Amino acid sequence: MTGSTSPRAGVQTRSTGPTAVLDVVVPVHNEETDLEPCVRRLHAHLSGHFPYPFQITIADNASVDDTLKVAEALAAELPGVGVLHLDAKGRGRALRAAWSASSAPVLAYMDVDLSTDLAALLPLVAPLISGHSDLAIGTRLARTSRVVRGAKREVISRAYNLLLRGTLAARFSDAQCGFKAIRADVAEGLLPLVRDTGWFFDTELLVLAQRAGLRIHEVPVDWVDDPDSRVDIVATALADLRGIGRLGRALATGALPLTELRDQLGRAPLTPPPAQVPVGLPRQLARFAAIGVASTCAYLLLFVATRGALGAQAANLLALLVTAVANTAANRRLTFGIAGRRHAGRHHLQGLLAFGLGLALTSGSLAVLHAVSAVPARPVELAVLVAANLAATVLRFVLLRLAMHHHRT
Repeated sequence: MTGSTSPRAGVQTRSTGPTAVLDVVVPVHNEETDLEPCVRRLHAHLSGHFPYPFQITIADNASVDDTLKVAEALAAELPGVGVLHLDAKGRGRALRAAWSASSAPVLAYMDVDLSTDLAALLPLVAPLISGHSDLAIGTRLARTSRVVRGAKREVISRAYNLLLRGTLAARFSDAQCGFKAIRADVAEGLLPLVRDTGWFFDTELLVLAQRAGLRIHEVPVDWVDDPDSRVDIVATALADLRGIGRLGRALATGALPLTELRDQLGRAPLTPPPAQVPVGLPRQLARFAAIGVASTCAYLLLFVATRGALGAQAANLLALLVTAVANTAANRRLTFGIAGRRHAGRHHLQGLLAFGLGLALTSGSLAVLHAVSAVPARPVELAVLVAANLAATVLRFVLLRLAMHHHRT
């Protein structure tokens, strides 16, 4: 960090026990009134409910009131409370400095207003302590979250997160909730790439983590809006928009070393699954459905073209046989990725088995329809055949997949 952003004094902490497992940072700017009750409440909660050694770091960024004096008094009184002062303003800058200076393996932060219920703190950091996840965020947008806030803030929050999904392909649900945690080794790799020093810091950190293939754990929270919040919504929104544009350009131009970051921090690929585990199921379903639509259209055209000359049952047999052979060939190559003639005869026999079942379904449906009405209307007849073909298609997919997914090349 440059001279203007470096801390004026290091973290000053009274330590009377083992090294902290968790360091909770409370970034503050001109919070002389709210700081003391916040830290006392947080300290009491951690002392009574958190099963690991902890510390609390008050990160004062350029306060001009008595915030620093209050922080130093708390650090002198409460074990495990430290103070970090920076001469430059910016929540992101304060978090970067505090996290970089901490020796705890798990780092967290929360806003000084303590809008988030502290009961969510242990669920937030437990997956990081265990190594299951890399980052953790509180979310106010989960169905099980309980949130009390005005309509304006609710709309702004949801609109911002939707914007992130549309512009940066974000998959996390709530970027702005002031209740987050990160493993120290992950922070060491990500922080040098995060350029924002203000409110967009969280979003940039999360987007980079997602692009690096890191696991982000989300915890539904109970959250009550602070009516005395000093956040300038307009200025923050404009800064966020500029941050989205800058980060989007960096991602689009390849300016960020995401490949190296993924290799350094990302999780190792899964071992090949056993043969019984479905592979590529969503893509196979999409391709099978497309082939199925084409096959059904071809089937209906053949049926309509030959029904007058052959009759309903014979036309159904011919149309189903032709399209079943073509369907098996197309699915073999396009859906299941099998090239060459190896096992082709077996696959077509299995396809004919599926054809036989489909024939039984469609012919049986026709027989039932003609038993109910000697001369059914043509649209009704076609509708019955389409429904029977849909059932036959599902059955065909299951049978073909069982037959073919072991033989992909």
